[in-house]
Parts: sequence; structure tokens; C-alpha cells
Amino acid sequence: MNVTVQTEVGQPDKLTAKDFASDQEVRWCPGCGDYAILKAMHKSLADMGARPENTVFVSGIGCSSRFPYYMATYGFHTIHGRAPAVATGLKLARPELDVWVVTGDGDALSIGGNHLFHALRRNVDLNILLFNNEIYGLTKGQYSPTSRVGQRSPSTPMGSIDSPAEACTYALGCGARFIARGIDVQAKELDVLFKRAREHKGASFVEIIQNCIVYNDATFAAFTEKDVAADMQLHVKHGQPMLFGRERTKGLRLNTQTLRLEIVVIGENGVTEKDILVHDEKNRVLASLLVALRPPSFPEVLGVIYCDQAALSYEAAVVAQENEAKAKGPGNLDKLMRAGNTWSVD
Repeated sequence: MNVTVQTEVGQPDKLTAKDFASDQEVRWCPGCGDYAILKAMHKSLADMGARPENTVFVSGIGCSSRFPYYMATYGFHTIHGRAPAVATGLKLARPELDVWVVTGDGDALSIGGNHLFHALRRNVDLNILLFNNEIYGLTKGQYSPTSRVGQRSPSTPMGSIDSPAEACTYALGCGARFIARGIDVQAKELDVLFKRAREHKGASFVEIIQNCIVYNDATFAAFTEKDVAADMQLHVKHGQPMLFGRERTKGLRLNTQTLRLEIVVIGENGVTEKDILVHDEKNRVLASLLVALRPPSFPEVLGVIYCDQAALSYEAAVVAQENEAKAKGPGNLDKLMRAGNTWSVD
């Protein structure tokens, strides 16, 4: 960990991205999207005024889970799928820390699905980053829970027949109150999402579309390539109309008869900007419609899709209960053990 330098007034100097980068050699495949995410995180933490000594990264197993090694912060490289559980324990023990969970689509949505579910429904104040490359990269290219139907891999040589899990839809169903989506190489957008996630008190879920150049290269090309990005990416912002396209004339409109979203073009068939839906990140029903949209029929929805902070996060509620109990004075363990339904056997 880097040494914190104090200024004359006793306040720590402003840190830079380099202060959050460890001295470990970064070992991912050349061209992996994880490099871009790591660089974005280093810069974001410095920009938001985070402190290495108060920051912890917890990961499970997978390519993404090497993340803690490359952060000059505290960190835990735990076991497959259990990062949310370990992070929950840490947050309960040290609620003042900034705790980040780094996981992958296989790590989080297969063996870790149960642990992710409870972290989200409990609303533990964790920043959960799910790197989604729709493949198992570390174990050499088997299909994952988010792989598409027809995906050919060593474990599905004839093509996957599984219906893929949709990460943001899953998070919304678990009760997550902050859901966002970004793309690995869009550093400016990731910077905003990381800051928003950290500001949110409660469980923050950020899906990051990440290219695996070796085992699933260009699987997201239909909306990430430069020549199609403008027409296939919808960056939503609270209070702004949901417009996209090279000329920003395409938009989403709610069909009141079918209660479905549809793409319309301003200037065609009498459509004006007033017909375009305005994004309301506090609207859970709207969020459920947006996370269900997928290319090629619709653009990929990016940005903060849902954010509706609860009154208390889980660990804050636990601390409140502890303080209430302590205020009542010392407990009586013998009385507690003999309370309720007890029997004496002669």
C-alpha cells in the first residue's frame, strides 16, 4: 500500500491514479477488456477522493477476480461465487469502509447466484461490479450463464441450448435499488457509473460489458463497433429524453395499447420530441422495461438505469439494532437460554 503523505494542515494530499495502482504485474491476455476497466477504476477512485487505507476490493474466482492484486488498497481474493458473502461480513464488521465486489458472469450468476441474491435483497452497502463477457475465460472457454443460445464452446460443441441469464434483469428481480450498465472501453462513462455507485448508500450493481478477446471475441460487436455504436447504444440520463442515433433523432416511446417500448424517429409519422420517453431513474417499472431491451431489435441501454435509495442500508440497520440493544444495559445469557419453550427432564 502507498504511504499517505500529510499536508501542513494535517490533511492528506490529493491522490492520483498511480496511487491506486499496485506494484504487481498486470496479467490478463493482451487486448482483454479488463485492462480498460482497471485503468478507469484507478482514475475514478482518485477523482472521487477515495483513500487506499479505507478501500477494499473483494473478488471470487475468474479473470476479473485478479482485480484486487492490481489495486493499492486492501483486498480479498476469495472463493468461487462467495465474494458477496465475504464482503457482507466485512461491511458488517467495518461499516465505514468502501467495499467493492469484483465478479464475473460465471462467478456471480452460477455458483454465486445465491450469494449475489442475498447481498442485493438485503441492500448491503457494497459496490458490485459484474464483468460480463458471456464466457468462462479463466477455465478456457466453456459457456457461462449469460452465453447466448447456440454458443459453441468446449462444453457445448453443438451449441448451447440454455436460455441465458440477463444480469440487470436478475439484479432488479433481487430487489437491487441501484442498477447500471457500461462498456469496458468507455472510460468516461465508467467513471460516472463508479462515482454514482459509490455515492449510493446500499447495494449498487454495475454490469460491465467486457470483451474476451481469446474465447469470445467480438460477441458484442453488434453494438460496440464504432460504425454502429451511435445507432445501437442508448445512454440514459435522469430527466432527459431517451434519444439515440447519429443525428439523435431516434428515441423510445411507450405504446400505451401494448404497454411496450418501441423505437420511433422524430419527424416521421408526426413524431416530435414530446413523444419520446424521459428517463426517470427512480421508476422501477420503467427500469424493468429498459433492462429487457437487447440488440439487435433495440439499442443496448447504458448508464444508470435505476436508482432509488432506501432509508437505511443493511449494515446501518444492523448497527442501529446493536446500539438499541446496548442502550438497554447488560444482557443475561442464562435468562435468555431458559426463556421460551424449555423442559426439565428428571
